[in-house]
Parts: sequence; structure tokens; C-alpha cells
Amino acid sequence: MSSYAAPLIETFVTLVAVCALAFLVLYGARKIGIGRARGPVELAGHLPLDARRAIYLVKVGASVLVVGVGEGGFTKLGEVPASDLPRDDDRPEGPRGNAFARVLASAFERKTPR
Repeated sequence: MSSYAAPLIETFVTLVAVCALAFLVLYGARKIGIGRARGPVELAGHLPLDARRAIYLVKVGASVLVVGVGEGGFTKLGEVPASDLPRDDDRPEGPRGNAFARVLASAFERKTPR
């Protein structure tokens, strides 16, 4: 064996062990529910605009916040009542459809000047 074989094998075995440990930790965390959303906040919709910008519908209690996200952080774009969100069974076009566009248009119709 060459002088490089032993460190190379040791490095490979260590890499496999670290990957297996990471897999087990992530699998276990998912099984017990770590990282899942809890409480009254729920993501109701997401519209990516480009690689760094997106619009989110965030349901908080009885209202839905329309939030823009970009390089500058988060910006509240509007707010609509949660009752204006269509339920999944009310959508003939499926769970996604154009419901996001309707809620977004509704938020901008009701926007009051600052």
C-alpha cells in the first residue's frame, strides 16, 4: 500500500460515519416533530417573483397578511380577512389554482394610504 492509502481510507470512513449520523439526526428530528409550525401562524400561499423576491400570504388568527420578501427584508403589503381565503374544497381548479391572485388583488383593493 502506498503512504496515501491509509489516510484516504480513514477520511472516507469518517465521511461515511458523519453522513450517517447526520441522516439519523435529521430523520429522528422529523419523526418527533422538531421544526414543524405550531401556534396560530400558518403559511397560506407563496408566489416566487424571481430568485430573491417573493410574496407570501401569512394567516395569523382571523387575518391574512400579504408580505413581500426581498433583499431589504420583509415588507407588509396588505391585509385581508381570513374569511376571504378560499378553502381547498371550494376551489374547482385544485389547491393551487389562481386563488393566490384573487387574494392578492383583494389585499390591494383594500389598502389604505399611510
